[in-house]
Amino acid sequence: MILLFVMLVIAAGLIFVGCQATRGGYESAPYKVVRADGKFELRDYPSLAVVETPMAASGDSDDGSFMRLFRFITGANEAKQKIAMTTPVFMSGHDTNRTMAFVLPAKVNATTAPKPADGAVAVRELPGGRFAVLRFSGGRNAQREAETLARLQVWLAAQGLKTAASPVYGYFDPPWTPSFLRRNEVMLGVATAP
Repeated sequence: MILLFVMLVIAAGLIFVGCQATRGGYESAPYKVVRADGKFELRDYPSLAVVETPMAASGDSDDGSFMRLFRFITGANEAKQKIAMTTPVFMSGHDTNRTMAFVLPAKVNATTAPKPADGAVAVRELPGGRFAVLRFSGGRNAQREAETLARLQVWLAAQGLKTAASPVYGYFDPPWTPSFLRRNEVMLGVATAP
């Protein structure tokens, strides 16, 4: 019985370390934390080059949007150039204008990125700015996203900060990562004084 317990603890530890190492193996969108308050952060992001595609109105991630972007970074572009995967995968928009985007590595910008072979994929630059961010775990689902967004909005109101954009959700982990170990974030652009 003790041997089984020890084996389970070791297996759990290996899964945890493996998931952290997998996430740590990818380049992430850079940012600077301006202020932290528990799980809430204010961050400054530079402009980011992304490859983006529309999502189904339902926001179903099985609508082919991920694979369109994945094909682009694995060579489905005019240069047949392979581009490293990064984190997070961004999802934003409402109903009929939902999008999914991969951040391009720092060495690739919107002007040097190859042209997508798929007309439903576009390379563009997201403007930089200040964002309020709240991290959450678990699998992707609308209820969890809505609850986390509501918590972030309450915190922003308590801080006297105004939002400047619709929410963006960032997902950092591959699908095999256990739900409770996943890093997800909701981000809201913050209006800054001129």
